[in-house]
Amino acid sequence: MTTRDPIHLGDSGGEPIMMLHPFLCSQAVWQTVAEQLADTGEYDVFAPTMVGHNGGRKATSWAMGTSDLVDDVERRMDELGWDTAHVVGNSLGGWVAFELERRGRARSLTAIAPAGGWSQHSLTKYETVLKFLAGGPVLAAARLLGPRILDLPFARRIATLAVSGPADGPSHPDLVKLIDDATHCTAYFQLLVKTLRLPGLLELANVAVPTQLVLCEKDRVFPHPRGNRYLVDNLPRDTRVVRLDGLGHIPMLEAPGRVTELIADFVGSHAERERQIPPAG
Repeated sequence: MTTRDPIHLGDSGGEPIMMLHPFLCSQAVWQTVAEQLADTGEYDVFAPTMVGHNGGRKATSWAMGTSDLVDDVERRMDELGWDTAHVVGNSLGGWVAFELERRGRARSLTAIAPAGGWSQHSLTKYETVLKFLAGGPVLAAARLLGPRILDLPFARRIATLAVSGPADGPSHPDLVKLIDDATHCTAYFQLLVKTLRLPGLLELANVAVPTQLVLCEKDRVFPHPRGNRYLVDNLPRDTRVVRLDGLGHIPMLEAPGRVTELIADFVGSHAERERQIPPAG
């Protein structure tokens, strides 16, 4: 698996934004949103592909855990000279974003349909793993056929069920990229085993930075309300909860402008408050 260069756009003097992708995907899901944020001239945007995913660094152990993903993102932040950043994560990327906050690396946190919203023994956790295991045969067929699988009857709708709300869903080029990424995720089984053996996000009430939780009405991976009740109930009361009507699990592929706007508004308002606080002493 060839390692690809991460997306890195914008003015190096802008507010730093780290963007983390979902399970089975890559940095490619953020391309349009990253470009739109960078075009404002206010943000320095960095979107890597995480360990074990298509174009990311190879996992060093079969017993892979969330910490392996977080360690890699932290190394990337260190290489950029970023002590902290505004962290944005979708699904698995949202789980990693919360763990980065726990390590003190987040200025603000935007979690879009985040994974990890469960305790050690939760029906939501087991339901999620079963969904991905049930998709195994489809992934195997897609690995054999490649993009041609989209020409089969009903294949496009099956491909979009997990990622989008409406039937048309992402564009054809985006679907082709999703198929390529999903069929070349070397950590598929490792991350599912990790999910089964470890608890999800704990001590959510201790999140100490401005946080917005973005829930998607047509999310079929974490259906509302059961798929996100744990997060809504356990995050601090001042967490901003945003609901995106009509959108599925990976909303930046369906409505990148809406996602760009909610990120820019939240990050921008936090950065403005920070500038207004007089320096200590």
